[in-house]
Amino acid sequence: MVVFLAVRGNDAHDTDLATNKIGHLDMVVCNLYPFAEAVAKGGDFNQCMENVDIGGPCMLRASAKSNQAVICVTNPTQYIDLMKIMGANGGNTTTELRVKYAAEAFQHSAAYEAAIANYMRQQNAATAAAGETKEVAACDGNNAKPQPPDFISRAYSRSLTLKYGCNPHQLPAALMGLDGAPLPFQVKNGKPGYINLLDAANAWQLVRELKIATGMASAASFKHVSPAGCAVATPLTEGERLAYECGDKVYTPAALAYLRARNADPMSSFGDFAALSEVVDVATAKLIKPCVCDGIVAPGYEPEALEILSKKKKGNFIILEADFDYEGPPNEYREVFGMGMMQRRNHIKLTKSHISAPVTKRTDVTDEVVRDMLVASIALKYTQSNSVGYAKNGQMVGVGAGQQSRVDCTKLAGRKVQVWALRQHPKVINLPFKKHPETGKLLVKKQARINARVRYIEGDITEIEYKTWVQQFSEVPEPLTETDKNEFMKAFEGVTLGSDAFFPFRDSIDHASRYGVSYVVQPGGSVNDSKVTEACDEYNMAMTHTGVRLFHH
Repeated sequence: MVVFLAVRGNDAHDTDLATNKIGHLDMVVCNLYPFAEAVAKGGDFNQCMENVDIGGPCMLRASAKSNQAVICVTNPTQYIDLMKIMGANGGNTTTELRVKYAAEAFQHSAAYEAAIANYMRQQNAATAAAGETKEVAACDGNNAKPQPPDFISRAYSRSLTLKYGCNPHQLPAALMGLDGAPLPFQVKNGKPGYINLLDAANAWQLVRELKIATGMASAASFKHVSPAGCAVATPLTEGERLAYECGDKVYTPAALAYLRARNADPMSSFGDFAALSEVVDVATAKLIKPCVCDGIVAPGYEPEALEILSKKKKGNFIILEADFDYEGPPNEYREVFGMGMMQRRNHIKLTKSHISAPVTKRTDVTDEVVRDMLVASIALKYTQSNSVGYAKNGQMVGVGAGQQSRVDCTKLAGRKVQVWALRQHPKVINLPFKKHPETGKLLVKKQARINARVRYIEGDITEIEYKTWVQQFSEVPEPLTETDKNEFMKAFEGVTLGSDAFFPFRDSIDHASRYGVSYVVQPGGSVNDSKVTEACDEYNMAMTHTGVRLFHH
């Protein structure tokens, strides 16, 4: 090691080198054994241990310590910059570059050691679990709890520089790779931002899990880390076709799923981030093309579909390709205000087995109802809590996210359900939007028509707002009265109400009864479960319990 640590100008060091006929080192290039790659390929314990480099990290640290004269090169990506700088300096390196590369060498060594330590800790835990199955099984009860590690090392490497964080003043910002592991998706087009990536991560997990649970093409429309809508590919009703302005178009499963997801709450979906469980086909790309949408994540793209989407937003449309087999690490970590927190990732995959037998007098829970219960529950698993949602026909028709009171979530989502349902009212469908006198083409853009219909349904238009609103029509629309609304909603039924945690009181059931709720799915576990069940019985609702709380923060 003396050759790496030899200090120029030190008489004792120079004598030792001369005695052994060794010159001073100017550069050390060292690539460590591929430990992370061995783990990623699924090598057994012995194979992974064989790929633990011993001498390499020692050489890295020693040469990095000697940065006053020695440059330590640890990555092939450094070669080009190194050659440019040496070429401009007569074959010499600079102090700035040596210090920079020394820092990277120490970081590289630290990350390498951390990966080994974390792997061995996981292997030890797995071995202990295999030998103590009874104790592990008890961890799901109240007797034994799995313990977090006393120490954990995390190594981040910059994969992508972001424009900024949540807000423009939050700089610097970056997407970081973790412990040398691959990311869950690749960027195919555009430059994703911080919030885009959060939406993509949550939306992708939702549609993947929904696909696994139902076996159906699934889609989500995400805004600000909660779904504005999500759906599976079920056939459209005639009322939905009219409300969504579909005409007689035939849709592929992927396109149908996104059409439903986008039309759950089309005002909120304006500027959304889309997610598909399927390879995006041309039909889906053509559906998304005219929508105001920031980006999409999916497991793949047909070449023509990729070309269509790549031209969107003047070539800046964000396209991410996800790895369907990517599960993510078992534990997740967050840094909040100087605190590091860890927890087991919410790994429970909801399936039909989580839908219990009804606890109510009404028990007619069909396969279609179970499907809607899964849609609602899985959507809420990726919605900021507290959250309550309503589903119908394989589609979320109202999501209430992030409220402190559960009944407020129920009310917020219920208002969206009413708007969704009344979009199918004949008066709403037949609003007389202006048309070109010769071609008959609508002169009001689609998003403006959506907004106008919602304001028409809500009915609380101010006098000043009304002056602009009414200009979109060839004649003044007949008002949609409260009687019109109430009569239409009376015939509305078959809706499923879902909640991410138990209902503490019956008030949410009372309120949800206004929106055609026939079925309820919730975790259960409240001291008031019996009173909530009584409320469901009074409204002739069938309710099941999943036993799984789904808070998401």
